[in-house]
Amino acid sequence: MSQITSAKFVKSSTHLDEFPDPKLSEFAFIGRSNVGKSSLINFLCNNRNLAKTSSKPGRTRLINHFLINNSFYFVDLPGYGFAKSSKIDRQRWGYFTENFLLKSKYLKYLFVLIDINIPPQQVDLEFLSWLKLKQIPFGVVLTKIDKPNQAALYRQTRLFDETLSRILEVGDKLFQVSTVKRKGREEILEFIFSKLENVK
Repeated sequence: MSQITSAKFVKSSTHLDEFPDPKLSEFAFIGRSNVGKSSLINFLCNNRNLAKTSSKPGRTRLINHFLINNSFYFVDLPGYGFAKSSKIDRQRWGYFTENFLLKSKYLKYLFVLIDINIPPQQVDLEFLSWLKLKQIPFGVVLTKIDKPNQAALYRQTRLFDETLSRILEVGDKLFQVSTVKRKGREEILEFIFSKLENVK
C-alpha cells in the first residue's frame, strides 16, 4: 500500500560521512529557493510540522534526512539560485549538494521542484541538463498549481511541456502538485513505493 504511516526528522548534515544510520534508500527533493520543498515533504507525510517551512528564501542550508516508515529516507536539499546569499555560501551549499548527488550510494530518485507560475528559468534547465549528463535519476514536480486560473494553468503547462521536452525523454516523470488543494500526492507516493518494490 502506497501510504506513509510514520515520519520523523533524523538529522541535518553537511557531509556524506555525517549521514544517519542505518543506510537506507533515499528520495531527495531539490529546487530553487522558496519553491516549496519542505511543504511538499510535509504534504506527502501528512504532517505540516515535519519539515520547517518559511516564506524567506534560503531557509534550508543543510541536507535534512527524514525517516519514513522506518524503511527509507526523504532528503530535503538546499535550494539553489538564492541570489541574496553570499557567493561563498552558494559555493559551499552547491558543493555539498553536488557531492551528495554524485556520491550517495543510496539515492534512488531526485524530485526537482519548479514553480509553475514562473516561466522556465535557465538555472532550472541547466540543472536538469546536468542531471541528465551525470545520469542521476530524476523527475520534475511542477508546484503551486492552485495559483493560476484554469486558462493560465493550461498555458503554463503547455509552455513547460514544450520547454522540458528538449531535456526530458520518454518515460521521464512530470508531476503536478498543489499542497493547498491537496493535489498530486497519491501519484508521487505510488511512484515512490513502486521504486521501493524494485529495490527488493
